[in-house]
Formats: sequence, C-alpha cells, structure tokens
Amino acid sequence: MERFNKVLIANRGEIAVRVIRTCKRLGFRTVAVFSEADRGAPHVLAADEAVLIGPSPAKESYLVIDKLIGAAKASGAQAIHPGYGFLSENAAFSRACKDAGLVFIGPDAEAITLMGNKRQAKLRMMAAGVPCIPGYEATDADDAALVAEGERIGFPLMVKAAAGGGGRGMRWVHEAAQLPAALKGARSEATNAFGSGELILERAVVNARHVEIQVFADEHGNVVHLGERDCSVQRRHQKIVEESPSPAVSAELRERMGQVAATAAKAIAYKGAGTLEFLLAPNGEFYFMEMNTRLQVEHPVTEQITGLDLVEWQLRVAQGESLPLAQRDITWKGHAIEVRLCAEDPANQYAPRAGRLLTWRLPSHEGIRIDHGVREGQDIPPFYDSMQAKVIASGPDRETARRRLVEALRELTVFGVTTNKDLLLHVLENAAFRSGAYDTGFIGQHADTAVLERLYSTRPRERALAAVALFHDQAQSLARTGGLDASLVNWNPAHRYPVSMTLEDSKGDTRVSVRPVSSERYEVVTGDDRLDIAVLGLSDGVFDFSVAGARGRARYLRAGDSVWLDLGDGARQLTDATFRPPKPSEGVGTGRLLAPMDGRILRVDTRPGASVKPGEVLVVLEAMKMEFQLVADLPGIVEAVNASPGGQVSAKQLLVVLKPES
Repeated sequence: MERFNKVLIANRGEIAVRVIRTCKRLGFRTVAVFSEADRGAPHVLAADEAVLIGPSPAKESYLVIDKLIGAAKASGAQAIHPGYGFLSENAAFSRACKDAGLVFIGPDAEAITLMGNKRQAKLRMMAAGVPCIPGYEATDADDAALVAEGERIGFPLMVKAAAGGGGRGMRWVHEAAQLPAALKGARSEATNAFGSGELILERAVVNARHVEIQVFADEHGNVVHLGERDCSVQRRHQKIVEESPSPAVSAELRERMGQVAATAAKAIAYKGAGTLEFLLAPNGEFYFMEMNTRLQVEHPVTEQITGLDLVEWQLRVAQGESLPLAQRDITWKGHAIEVRLCAEDPANQYAPRAGRLLTWRLPSHEGIRIDHGVREGQDIPPFYDSMQAKVIASGPDRETARRRLVEALRELTVFGVTTNKDLLLHVLENAAFRSGAYDTGFIGQHADTAVLERLYSTRPRERALAAVALFHDQAQSLARTGGLDASLVNWNPAHRYPVSMTLEDSKGDTRVSVRPVSSERYEVVTGDDRLDIAVLGLSDGVFDFSVAGARGRARYLRAGDSVWLDLGDGARQLTDATFRPPKPSEGVGTGRLLAPMDGRILRVDTRPGASVKPGEVLVVLEAMKMEFQLVADLPGIVEAVNASPGGQVSAKQLLVVLKPES
C-alpha cells in the first residue's frame, strides 16, 4: 500500500484533537475540517491546515462525503481518518476514499457493510461459531410478524435498530402490551437516525454486564486482542463510564473472550481497529451483540493499561505495515476508568444543553488524562453530540484509579452549561460501583428519577452561599466605585436590616434573607435554615468562606444578575430575580410552547385551528442527536404554528400558540 504523510481528520471535537496529537508526534501533517459552528474550535487550531466544509448542521458539512473528499484533494492529504461517529462506519465513505485514490484509515467497505447491520452481522457471527443472543433476525419483518416472534421469544426482550447503534432505535420491552408502541417508536427513531427502519428482536439478558473486546488486524492476516473494557454504566443505552480491566472478568475469561473476538475478526477478513461488544451473563456465559468497525470513544482506558497508542497502530496498519506486537507480547498493567462529561441535564430526561462555556477549568494530577476539544468562551452548538470531554484516571489498582478520578472531577469546573458531573460523581462513589458488583441496570437501580432530582436540586447551603456571593460582590463593586476602604463595606450607622432576595434556579424561585453583620459576615435565612456565613475571599473565580466556623471553598462566577457556584459536586446557576415580573401560577399552562433548546424540527403533528388536549404531542424536535416532544400544556385550540419539518430553531423560540378553551 502506498505510504502517506498528510492526514485529513474527517471529524471534530475531542477525537479530532486526539488524532491530530498522535499524527504530529509521528511526523504526519494534519488537515482539519470544520463547519460554520466550529470556526475557531480547538481542533481547527490544532491542525496544520483547516478547510471549511459547510453550514453548521452535520448533514450539510461533516456528513457530506463529496465535501470531505474535496477538502482532502484541495489540501493534498493522501489519507482520511474518520474518528468515531459521523461517517466512521459508513461503507460509502470508505469506498469513496478508495475510488478517489485516498487511504481510508479503517476497514474496507465490505466489512463495514456487513458488521454495520445487526441482522447480517449476527448471522455471520453465528456461522463463525460466535455465541449470539437468541432472537429474531428476519429481513423486512413487519410489526405483526415482530409481535408474533416477540411472544415466542418471551419477555423481557430488546427491540433494536438493525442499521445503527448508540442507543438509538433501541427499546427494552417488559411485557407483550408494550411491544407495539416500542416497535413504532424504535422504527421512527431508527429511520430518522440511520435512514432505515429495519428492526430485530433479542431476548433480554437480565443482570448482564456490557463487556467489549478491542481487536486489531492487519492486511497480512495477523489479529490480536488488547483485552476488555467494561461499559455497563449507561444512560439511554449509551455509555457514560468505562473501565479496564472489568471487575467481572478473570484472566481465563479474558483469554476466552479475546480468542472469540479474534476469530470473529478473522471470519470477515477484518483490517484495522475494531471492537466486539458482548453481554456477559451472571453465570459467565457471553453473547455477541455487535461489532464497531472503528476506534471507540473509550479507547483511552485500553491505552492506559497497555501503554499503547491505538491511533498510531491505525496509522501503521493503514500504510500496510504489520501489527507492531504479537499476542504474546501484549501485557496489561494497573487499572483505568473513564467518564464522559456531557453537556446535558440528567434531571430533565438527559436533555442536551447548548450554550457558552463561561468557565472551563481542568485539573492536573498524577494519573489523570483529559481528552477534550473545547475551550473557555466557546459556544457549545446544538448540532452535534453532547459529550464535551473524557476524563480518564489510571493507577496501580482499581481503587486508586477511582479515587483519583473522583478528585479530578471535583476540581473540574464548568460554568455556562449544565453537565452530568453530579451524576458521574454519584456513580463513582456509589457502593455498588465501588465494589465492582454492577451491571447494565446500574443507572435505573441507583440513579432513578428521584435520585437525579435530589442530585440536581439546589440545597439551602448552596442557595445561601449564592446569595452572599451576589450581595458581597455587589457591595465590593460599589465600594470600589465610591473609593471606599474594604473595611467599610456593609457599614451602616443604623441597625442593619436584612435584605430580602428572590433567587431563581432550574426548579423555580426561593426567597432568601441576607443580613450583613460586618464587612465580611452575613446572617442568611432560606426556608427553615439560618446560616452564619463569613466571606474569607471572593476573587479570581474562588470563593473561600466559613459556615458556622467551618471553612469551605467553592468555584464561582458572577455573570450579571446570576452567579454560578460549584462546591465540588456540580455547578448551580442562581439568578437574582427579586425585581423580575411575576410568573404564571404553578400548574397553569401558558399556551405558549417554546423550543427547549437549539435544534431542528423533525415533525409537526398539529395545525392552526386544531383542538388539542393536555399532553398531546404537537412538535418533535431533534437536538444533539436526541429527540424531544413538545406537548400541549392546556386544553384549547391551536392559534398559530411557527415550525416546519426540517427547520432550525433557537432555544426559547415560540413554536406553538394555544388559545385556551373558553
């Protein structure tokens, strides 16, 4: 195969930055591509060259094969690295690169096609003797046939989109009555996400773990495995915590699973990096689920315990070299755990959150690696995946890695958008995770709706500290403006009366009373809680304080009438809403349906003049690869619809106006 020296990375964000890093270390020139939304993004600045490929929506930029091929040709790149997501598992893209005389740093189109369809992949794996989950894999099965087969397989079972992954087009069905609705929802989601509504059914393996095996193969017939990763902690069937080695996998089981994975790769003449995903049952039996024909998001945990650079291996294999190591030379040392930091609101059905990164502070500790592709001041666009960074901790043993990761997350500070940091810390410090005795039901068992509501609610102490930060910061500003000495802040010859404030957070409004006691001390009353708070320091984004004599520290940011505060377990935004006009009473619908975030309209299920009932779905919105429904909040008549399928909308844009029933 012809060797290359210039690589175009057909991706964005952290994976583009990560690929560029290895390319530069090995002496390859790099070319980034970017959409209008990514002008000035870190991956653009990290590359030697960058090419604009279109508007912000991925379907008009990162998913347009001709634009990517054109960018490679124009820049003189001889190879394309697809990263993960976007076109990384698109056979047409692999084939187009080859037809254009470019090296696709990944498997051949034939392998991508075969393993990209769950039905076809499963049939091929069964033929190769790979253990598979019992189910139904007929071609073009309609809903009636699938319902009948579901009765035969038994419940619980899984409905899966044959043509995709990432949790989209997937439904867990507990009983027969749920199956028709699950099929309809999965087929619709799969069609929108992958252009195919083909579905398969599989028996649900209860209390299973999601364990995957990293494989590598070259064009000379060599295949190795690099051990396993445990990816059982998932939300919406999407991974958020991964670790290696798996607490549930012994050396003997690792070898057995590794050999099965290598056999599977050989059976399809695979080349490059690939991952075989398995369900590991409590009795030790394991079953093939799918093969990802690309580099995985979670590949850093494998790198941390093997000492290998998997992108380097990809580059070498793509140039026709043999694998750098034989199976007998691959060793594993220590333990690594990775978490995915996402711009999302777990307490609001994991809704993605776009916005501006007002503060982005990353820790630097022994054993900590952070892969990211964002910077402070950058806008997080609504067009792409919600993951912003991966935080990876490694150590000589699992507990050391876990403790390091907890400490790193506590120091990591993100203001401007809501993230899943609170949830990640909850997972890492949960007794079931600490013991290693967890499975794919972890989030449902240990982070249900009630737990998430508690995690993401503002506590009285946080509310009181936010009120003091706002009050004290304002007082300091006034003192500086007037040329007063700091000791005179809050000084008053008369009795110091408390100041009543209304603080708004994501859950609503709360009245807080703040009474200055001295230039640094405040008495704060919020609800039934009365706290004595002293300001020990409030500058450079750090708030040092004491509450009833106990010292503490928080990261903070003042932004107008708002303050962002993070005591280590997650950010809270509170706004001084004291002089804001009153809102409608709780429980009273406004009849004005606003877009909850920036996104694209998938479907409009109503029209002006239509009569609607509360809870009726009127508009379906897509943002950051997830679907959201806007429902009627009162009974009435649709007065106006300001949305059309395919249209882009902004957060808080008015989409539907309802006229209440008279």
